[in-house]
Amino acid sequence: MPEKKPGLIMCVCTGKCPGFAKMDIWDFINRVRVELPVEYGFIHPQLCEEDGDRFLADFLKAHRKVMIAACAPNMQNKMFRDALAAAGMDLKTDFYPLDIRDLTTEEAFQKVAGALADWEARANG
Repeated sequence: MPEKKPGLIMCVCTGKCPGFAKMDIWDFINRVRVELPVEYGFIHPQLCEEDGDRFLADFLKAHRKVMIAACAPNMQNKMFRDALAAAGMDLKTDFYPLDIRDLTTEEAFQKVAGALADWEARANG
């Protein structure tokens, strides 16, 4: 059975973060969903809030790889470490945090495309 493709969650920090001012978030997420090898792609308004914690607790599953396109990877590792562990996910192999702030739509798309290729290459050896 082939391994499922990773999913992508975009967190937009309430949609008012100046870091997303140059990006059309809807064009970005639709291009990711349609053009890149992901199982799904969607936008969450603020994963670091309590409802984000509840969402991750309900959504994350063991053996499901997820990329979160949002803020600094070190912040994501700190914020989501417990949720990933509770779901039986490995922080190093099942999760890819990606900072897409201050990028245009095209720059963010290309960064995700490159990260997906990098993640697959690392997984294959």
